[in-house]
Amino acid sequence: MSEADRSELRIFGLLLVVALVLILLVLAFGGPLIQGIAAAFAEGVGIKTAAIWSFGVTVALFVLFALVSGDSLIGELQFMLSAFFTFFGLITLLIAWVF
Repeated sequence: MSEADRSELRIFGLLLVVALVLILLVLAFGGPLIQGIAAAFAEGVGIKTAAIWSFGVTVALFVLFALVSGDSLIGELQFMLSAFFTFFGLITLLIAWVF
């Protein structure tokens, strides 16, 4: 085996270990987490609870947007902030309406 093949096998093994650990974590903590989320939505969601969920969703979306935007992040900051508040308000109302 060449050194490149060994390196690729090590990386593949490491990825398998990481995937196995993630699967075990989901199996261990996924059930109670899903039950907690279901309980939060069971009686209906008010504006206050919807705002909390909306903030989390909006922050996650904008972290994703910032990661994939590449360069010019500082130049686009004013657009990202205005879009953040628009998304936050819209998602809050939609979560409160749907749930």
